[in-house]
Amino acid sequence: MTQAPAQRLLLVHAHPDDESIGQGATMAKYAAEGRGVTLVTCTAGELGEILVPELEHLAADRDDKLGEHRRGELADAMRELGVTDHRFLGGFGRYRDSGMQWHPDGHAIAADVVHDNAFWRADLTEAADLLVEIIREVRPQVLVAYDPFGGYGHPDHIQAHRVAMYAASLAAVESYRRDLGEAWDIAKIYWGAMSESRMREGLRSLRASGDTTTFEGMDPDGPLPAFVTSDADLAAVIDANDYVDHKFAAMRAHATQITTDGPFFALSNNIGSQVWGAEFYRLAKGRQGPVGPDGLETDLFSGV
Repeated sequence: MTQAPAQRLLLVHAHPDDESIGQGATMAKYAAEGRGVTLVTCTAGELGEILVPELEHLAADRDDKLGEHRRGELADAMRELGVTDHRFLGGFGRYRDSGMQWHPDGHAIAADVVHDNAFWRADLTEAADLLVEIIREVRPQVLVAYDPFGGYGHPDHIQAHRVAMYAASLAAVESYRRDLGEAWDIAKIYWGAMSESRMREGLRSLRASGDTTTFEGMDPDGPLPAFVTSDADLAAVIDANDYVDHKFAAMRAHATQITTDGPFFALSNNIGSQVWGAEFYRLAKGRQGPVGPDGLETDLFSGV
């Protein structure tokens, strides 16, 4: 039996591509350093927007094969990041993408019609138990999940947050579902975040370059969306600039969802790759370990 890495990170995401956008550089860095990286994806993203015209037939209202295609995209992305342990919650197809619509206030909400098997409708304990078993198998010291709003309100992101937090709690209870493995208490839980100061800096650079369409409507000096976090609430930053090319390659692998002329790459082109090579986190459980000069941890395993 292969010995497990001494340090182990578990990430829980809603759809393929979320992981590469949010923590792709961190995942690539830790994988390259020999730390354990396990990704759990909760749905196959069957209702994602298809940005490749010749693949539009995969849409849910046509062939309904987008999930299978995105499964392949995710596998390609994980190869780019060097991550070998990636799983779908309960197995591929257990939960379906719930879809979403935009609220007039600019954040996502549940769609008017939700599939019976949608992740949004999943029984919380049932879904959490599936993750409890993974937690007790992998025994991670660190868990990364979404914040309670799921970044921007997507119902699957919110549900993934609920499942991750509940599963982490249940997994630590000695007497709970012994059949799912030996109890394991995750030492530190983080919520992925976007730095307010970095976002404002990026927007200023975009506007100064004459780009008024990327992140249209966002004022560098005005209110920002819910997915942007005040720097005062940040606990850690992983500087993985040496791995940002791996992150971009992983994002490109999700070709049905991300285009090279989209907002992520436009932002990078204007202020440099460091905007995506530095990934920020809020601490939801555990104590902040030793920090750098900016008051932030530089390693998610700091103090563990």
